[in-house]
Amino acid sequence: GGRGRGLFMGGTQPGNTTINTINLIEVSTTGNATDFGDLSDRPTQPTAFGDSTRGCVAGGNASPYASLISKIEYITFSSSGGANDFGELTEACRALSNGCSDATRGLRFGGVNSATAYGNRIDFVTIQTTGDATEFGSLLLGRYGNPAVSNGVRGIQIGGNTGGNNTLKNIEFVNIQSKGDGQDFGQMLSLVDDGGTCCDKTRGIAATSLSNVNTLEFITMATFGNAQDFGDLTSGRRPRGCSNQTRGVFAGGDPITNIIDFVTIQTTGNATDFGDLITPVQQNVGVSDIHGGLAQ
Repeated sequence: GGRGRGLFMGGTQPGNTTINTINLIEVSTTGNATDFGDLSDRPTQPTAFGDSTRGCVAGGNASPYASLISKIEYITFSSSGGANDFGELTEACRALSNGCSDATRGLRFGGVNSATAYGNRIDFVTIQTTGDATEFGSLLLGRYGNPAVSNGVRGIQIGGNTGGNNTLKNIEFVNIQSKGDGQDFGQMLSLVDDGGTCCDKTRGIAATSLSNVNTLEFITMATFGNAQDFGDLTSGRRPRGCSNQTRGVFAGGDPITNIIDFVTIQTTGNATDFGDLITPVQQNVGVSDIHGGLAQ
């Protein structure tokens, strides 16, 4: 199972109560999550990215479908405890999912930046500094609920929703170390909205994530082309993901649950039960200290 720490942060509990809890797992083991500490805000629908020492969480809602957040916070993976202030995104936004990163930069893609606007902006930060995000470029289509993966060179965002339940299959990519706009990569087999992702150095896996759908699909990140079928989650839901270079882990989801599943990224097949989150949650976010953009 490799090594590495995974964190699942924030989200919404039953009753539409937003939380600031940070759940900790050891990706190479199985078992229930433990408490790592707390975020300063209670974000639902944030994004996250990280390097080998820091994990960052950014944006979201302070309560479901209400005040938008621009704050970026960071934690240190090796120590439990609360989050620290990092800076601000270029705009307040919600309806985000997994971001992505290489060893130095973290990226945020799209999101809802007002009551009616579905953004196409891409932001980046240098993870080992603190300070406000810088604009990186634009997506081909403004969208939200679009998770991302990275092989350490490319940042690849998958699907999303352009509003009015117009859910997408298309995949876009950018080169993380050079600013610029999204470019076409290919298509998913299924629609993707508000789901989770995980990745090693070569493959990215996405939960196709419409409610009550359990399908997993994968792409080969160094090539262009359409996704292929990977297998199924243990239950249909919209989870969030994180990984090391061997395993991908999916946790929580809509319908709201505390389920954690895992897959072996370089195989195909159905997910296996990993354990449980501390409490049932949806619209949380995951990040790890080893993933597709980082060496094992």
